[in-house]
Amino acid sequence: MLCSVRAKVQLMQWLVRRSIMLLRVSLRAVFIGFGLLKFFPGLSPAAGLATQTTSVLTLGLIPAGVSILLIATLECTIGLGLITGKFMRLTLLLLGFQMLGAMSPLFLFPGQLFAGPFHAPTLEAQYVIKDVVLIGAGLVIGATLHGGRIVSERVRRAENYKSYVPRRYPENPQSREKMRSR
Repeated sequence: MLCSVRAKVQLMQWLVRRSIMLLRVSLRAVFIGFGLLKFFPGLSPAAGLATQTTSVLTLGLIPAGVSILLIATLECTIGLGLITGKFMRLTLLLLGFQMLGAMSPLFLFPGQLFAGPFHAPTLEAQYVIKDVVLIGAGLVIGATLHGGRIVSERVRRAENYKSYVPRRYPENPQSREKMRSR
C-alpha cells in the first residue's frame, strides 16, 4: 500500500511541476497549427467564417484577403509568444483579443451556426464553441504569471508518508472517537 501511495504522490508532484508547461505546449500547437492553415487559401475550414466575422466587426473596412492574413499572423504570434515565454502579458492580451473575435460569431450569426436539426450546432459552431477551452487554458496560464502555481494539498501533506498510512485505533473507545473526529 505504501508503494502505491508513493506512486500517487510522485505522479501528483510530476503533474504539479509539468502541467502548466504542457498546457502552454498544447495551446501554442493549436494557435500555430490553425494560424498556419489560414495562410494557405482553402486549407482552413474556418476561413470563411473568420473573414465574414471580420467584415462585420470592421464594418467592411478590411478586405477578406487582408483580414485572413491578419488573423493568421495574430494566431501565429500568439503561438510564438507561448513558445518563447517572452512577453507573456502581451501574448495573453492578444489571446484574449483573438478569443473575443473568435467567439463573436455566436452572437453575430446564430442562425448560421445553429442551423442543424432542432437548432443543433453546425460544424462551424462546434469549431467556435471549442474556443471556450482555449480561453480557460489562457486564464490558467495567466494566473501563473505573477507567482500563482498549482499546489496539491495532498502532495504537500504527503511529504511525511506516515499521514497516508492507516492509523491503528486505540482500544479505548473514547480515544477512538477522538481519532475519528480529527
